[in-house]
Amino acid sequence: MLMDREYAEFKVMAKPGLYANIHAKRKRIAAGSGEKMRKPGSAGAPTAAQFKRAAKTAKRNLKIKK
Repeated sequence: MLMDREYAEFKVMAKPGLYANIHAKRKRIAAGSGEKMRKPGSAGAPTAAQFKRAAKTAKRNLKIKK
């Protein structure tokens, strides 16, 4: 089992996920970066398998709605 310090180091080294990258790019585009989102199926665009894998590890919103 990871100790608190080891867990903190692991968390720092972890890369942002697929959805985090997509949201960051959308934010840059909205700010006027001139970038464009890739079309589905084009080279470098996420595949359906990558979206399925990302959905398995996506963090759910655990806030309780009143």
